Amino acid sequence: MTLDLSLLPEGGVPWLAASGEHADIVLSSRIRLARNIAGYAFSTRSRDGERLRVLAQVRAALPRVRSLAHSVVVRLDELSQVERQVLHERHLVSKELAGLETPGEARSGSAVLVSHEAGVMVNEEDHLRLQLFRSGFDVAGAFAAAQRLDRELGEEVPYAFHTEFGFLTSCPTNTGTGMRASVLIHLPGLVLTQEIAKVLQGLQQMGLTYRGLYGEGSEVIGNYFQISNQTTLGRTEEELAEHLARVVKRVVEQEMEARRVLLRDAGYIIEDKLWRAYGTLRHARSLPADEAMNLLSGVRLAAGLQLLSGLSVYTLNKLLIFTQSAHLAFEAGRALTESETNLARARYVREALANEAGLAG
Repeated sequence: MTLDLSLLPEGGVPWLAASGEHADIVLSSRIRLARNIAGYAFSTRSRDGERLRVLAQVRAALPRVRSLAHSVVVRLDELSQVERQVLHERHLVSKELAGLETPGEARSGSAVLVSHEAGVMVNEEDHLRLQLFRSGFDVAGAFAAAQRLDRELGEEVPYAFHTEFGFLTSCPTNTGTGMRASVLIHLPGLVLTQEIAKVLQGLQQMGLTYRGLYGEGSEVIGNYFQISNQTTLGRTEEELAEHLARVVKRVVEQEMEARRVLLRDAGYIIEDKLWRAYGTLRHARSLPADEAMNLLSGVRLAAGLQLLSGLSVYTLNKLLIFTQSAHLAFEAGRALTESETNLARARYVREALANEAGLAG
């Protein structure tokens, strides 16, 4: 099988649209539910035949699950490593499901279901990982859609559930609701005003945690943080979602205040720094990944502060994802060396910004 991204509804990344609230600060809101099918060993202990039966059972249920109507089923165990990494870079699959944590193939029966409404990872750490994304700050919208999908799929596929402990999961820390609610948020103001350490410490005191752009195990680069709940047991799904939304709302307010302070106290310095970032991106011939992320962070801040006009948040969102290494290799149709990747990344960014400038003109 060859991956055809055009078959995926909106490329599998409708959240890039920048259509939600505070979209210049919050890129996306996500609800993820871990579920297992009763009668099968957990994926980490199951054999090939069991995983294939799990996938077959889920596929058979699709016509009766409205939230997964017209979904595309992608078998990861039939894709190349670059194709699997592209799906990971689009936040459709985890590193584990894509078989990227250790060089090799994805395990038999690994798949992802992608619809306009939702995504479902099949045979990851758990049999099912239901994912609902919304553009911008919309935890409530993502949660409502997740509840709907969970109810519809649960009516067709029997979940492993315990009356005392809740939904049973492969990892004990997910047992209970099996829910991870998260937002992907850009916080350069808090970083530049040196308030970020205090904010992150406050998150942990309130039962939340933070990671980098690609979740667990990823570094924070370009001032992008993924904030999520830390526990799933002892609270309802509604309480977890509402708690995250309340805390993130406060973080957004703190970021907006930090940006006002920057403009008030260091306006010329900040303006020069951000215009230099834009100029570098417009003209660079080679861009390493970390440098590109940091420069894009500066340009995103400039757009948010209205120092730079004619540059859409949608374009900045696309650049964040489509300049990742696997996307560039996939576009080239072959493996790229690190040097070739840096050249391709710079060219992609230059062309995207030139096209945006042309449209603005």
